Amino acid sequence: MIKARFLSFLFLLAAFSSIAQEPVLKGVVKDGETKLPLADATVRLTASGDSTIRYNTLTNKQGVFQFTAIKPLSYRLEISYSGFEITRTDLAWKNSSQDLGDLLLLREAKTLGDVTIISKTAAVRVKNDTTEFSASQFKVNPDANSEDLIKKMPGVTVENGVVKAGGEQVKKVTVDGRDFFGDDATATLRNLPAEIVDKIQVFDKLSDQAQLTGIDDGNAAKSINIVTKANMRNGQFGRVFAGYGTDNHYLAGGNMSFFKNTMRLSLVGLTNDVNQQNFTEMDLLGATSSSNRGGFRGGGSRGGSYGGYGGGNNGFLVGQQPGVSKTNSFGINYNDQWGKKTEVSGSYFFNNRKLNNKETLSREYFLNGDSSQFYDQTALSSSNNYNHRANLRINYKIDSFNSIMITPSVNFQRYNSFNETTGYNFYDAASPISSTVNRSNATRDAINFNNNVLYRHSFKKRGRTFSAYLTTGVNNNSGEIYNDAFSVYYKGINNNLNDSLQQYTNQQTKGLSLSANLNYSEPVGKKGIIQFSYNPSYSLNKSDKQAFLLDNIDNKYNNFDSLLSNVFKNTYVTQKTGLAYRMGDRDKNISIGLDYQAASLNSDQTFPYSTTVKRTFSNLLPSAMMRLDLSKQSNIRLFYRAYTNPPSVTQLQDVINNSNPLQLSTGNPDLKQQYAHRLGIRYQFTNTKKGQSFFANIFGSTASDYVATATYIAQRDSVLNSSVTLFKGSQLSKPVNLNGQWSVNTFLTYGAPLNFIKTTMNINAGVVYNRTPGLINNVANVSNANTFNTGITFASNISQYIDFTVIYNAGFSNVKNSLQPNLNNKYISEATSLRLNLLSKSGWLFNSDLNNQIYSGLTDGFNQNYWLWNMAVAKKFMKNQRGELRLSVFDLLNQNQSITRTTTETYIEDVNTQVIKQYFMLTFTLNLKNFGKAPANNNRRNFEGFDRGGYGPPRGGGGPGGM
Repeated sequence: MIKARFLSFLFLLAAFSSIAQEPVLKGVVKDGETKLPLADATVRLTASGDSTIRYNTLTNKQGVFQFTAIKPLSYRLEISYSGFEITRTDLAWKNSSQDLGDLLLLREAKTLGDVTIISKTAAVRVKNDTTEFSASQFKVNPDANSEDLIKKMPGVTVENGVVKAGGEQVKKVTVDGRDFFGDDATATLRNLPAEIVDKIQVFDKLSDQAQLTGIDDGNAAKSINIVTKANMRNGQFGRVFAGYGTDNHYLAGGNMSFFKNTMRLSLVGLTNDVNQQNFTEMDLLGATSSSNRGGFRGGGSRGGSYGGYGGGNNGFLVGQQPGVSKTNSFGINYNDQWGKKTEVSGSYFFNNRKLNNKETLSREYFLNGDSSQFYDQTALSSSNNYNHRANLRINYKIDSFNSIMITPSVNFQRYNSFNETTGYNFYDAASPISSTVNRSNATRDAINFNNNVLYRHSFKKRGRTFSAYLTTGVNNNSGEIYNDAFSVYYKGINNNLNDSLQQYTNQQTKGLSLSANLNYSEPVGKKGIIQFSYNPSYSLNKSDKQAFLLDNIDNKYNNFDSLLSNVFKNTYVTQKTGLAYRMGDRDKNISIGLDYQAASLNSDQTFPYSTTVKRTFSNLLPSAMMRLDLSKQSNIRLFYRAYTNPPSVTQLQDVINNSNPLQLSTGNPDLKQQYAHRLGIRYQFTNTKKGQSFFANIFGSTASDYVATATYIAQRDSVLNSSVTLFKGSQLSKPVNLNGQWSVNTFLTYGAPLNFIKTTMNINAGVVYNRTPGLINNVANVSNANTFNTGITFASNISQYIDFTVIYNAGFSNVKNSLQPNLNNKYISEATSLRLNLLSKSGWLFNSDLNNQIYSGLTDGFNQNYWLWNMAVAKKFMKNQRGELRLSVFDLLNQNQSITRTTTETYIEDVNTQVIKQYFMLTFTLNLKNFGKAPANNNRRNFEGFDRGGYGPPRGGGGPGGM
């Protein structure tokens, strides 16, 4: 029935389609002096009086451009080309074919005496809501990738595989406006060589639906678009490598890309045992808790970064995980334009990771009074994870008024693990409380499927639009775990209590989510749009957990434990309707909105006993955004939004998790949804003539009914049920709703060239403040954590033969808690890095990466001051120096470490994780490169001025948000 209705819906959408010969607006762009055609000139058509309606394209190799499917209006035609003056002209389009003939561009030049100086391309420019960096103004070595390039750009950082711009995590990286390996930003950056990059554009990408009107629906994401050089959009490029080292370490793989006109095909592969991987944490099911801890980690490398890549970069590898791993992976990405109406992109990725890890942990709990309790843990673990991930995106332009986009994705995972944990509770060295040795074997499987369908329609009246966004999500997770624990509870001399647990648990969770978002917009005045929206959603989650104890007679897990078993279901249904108004143009605009949301949260437990909890919520959800150009060099943006977050099925399920007998946890079926507010201010300033830039971001958020943690640390033995006893010193934690949570995050960065040493300087500073409430033994505790970060970077801009970067970052953290002020804590982290690449014209290469990490103020034994030094010497040979033989050493001083500090509302924790130590490796790399002529661009969208998502709005609708 559902399939039939869905097919009927698609046929109804197709009914809007009309087939007709569309009129064409065309012309030829030429050099005003030589009269030769200019290929890949940018041609932009913007409606007079409403800059939200715009069309973009590039000229082909004959200098020809053409537009089709544009609305009859008055337009401003703008043509730009590097090294030439921008040409603008006004025209009236009457929906009949028109040939503008030859359009001549004049060369941009400055005269000084008898010398003519062609103007230098600005390193940084701000184009409305987009910050654009010119790649030619940032020098890197010939083997650098796109990540190496953006690290030199002000306000952009990459740390532990996470890309940030202006202090915000980059969620998506596109290439010429198109998807490239899904949403994996780092994998995209490490797949593309820096030499093919023309520009880097940083912006907030509105959702595909919001692009139609420019009214943000709360789903905007910080994004980067890589504009490739026009002469490198036809060709093949990549590299293959293989290396072998001491202790039998190995690293081999490669990546290859095929670009032909609109077609892009990329292949990646990797196998190694030195902790390199080209996938993110979203591909890891059931990762150990340590891999998700916050704080800071030392060294910045858990494996070799110098095994097989020229110039000292890491190829296409992304953020490493704790421990020592072996990885095998393969990926393929494809996108193309099929005909004039269909764009297709898709990717498939497989990875297998085998991980071994040893971890030591030290934790201090905040207790009331003057007492403290400590928990130390040593954990040995091994795991084997398999993952298959596939994504598809089809955008079909039915006609000039209608389009439909379908984006399905599926993910299959299997995760096997073994863990052996030794935990120890104590007041001080002479006052032990309890200890445990716990061994567990687990197997987990997961299937996740999501599909989104977006239909967009523009009416003939400008600004009148309709869109429907339908989403479906299905997941099925199953797992089993065997626990074997032996615990000792110290009651006094010769009076210890021993307890053992031999348990098998089988758990299955299933989820279904359905939602729709229907939007209708109507123009108001010359520059205003009003939007009506309706957004229903339905979410169903089921969980079935069954626990069995070992029968010592037949040595089988036959004894069903009903009190540790649970069958649970919860549904979350929302009905949201709203009204939004947007007014302005690309230089200044404002939008305000107000939604009303009615929600119901029902939790039904049917085993071991029946309970039902029903809750209803009514909320007003205001939103506002404003963007204002203060001058041609600066702009400011403000935004505010209220939103809700429902609790997860794990947080709601009232069943005890006793996998660690010293640290039990349970859910809370009485949880309410969280109601939160987020406010942000962004300021940008650029001086293109001097190459200076300044960015300032301030973000704040607060939440009522915040889902916090309540921890009960037993002062005496307490029986929770006939199966579980909470012994003295052990903890039971569960989620609770508390008020008073809020946070503030500021980030400032200033960049400027130091021309006297041909170096770019970037200075950054920021303050992060978090106020987090919690409960400890039913007494309220508020953790106030504030961190001041500052840093300075000097990045060379000399030539491809001399490339260095000097970085210093420091963080000062001060953690205060209301329950025990005497446990207030201050700690400092300092990181210094010196990276040097020297390349001779004869092909000799020297690479050095020296890092110093200092920690102070941590738990005894965790304060460290150590160096991580990686070094390589290589010789390039073969034709065009395509081959390279490299001898590298990782951790030359044999001091590499990994340290993490985590603070919560109930404890402070320090963790030391296993890392790979020193090894040497000899690697051969072969670079493959073949570029043809620039492709003809027949009415393709402009890669520089693409709309925020790469797909232009249907005719008559509003353009991107510009906010």
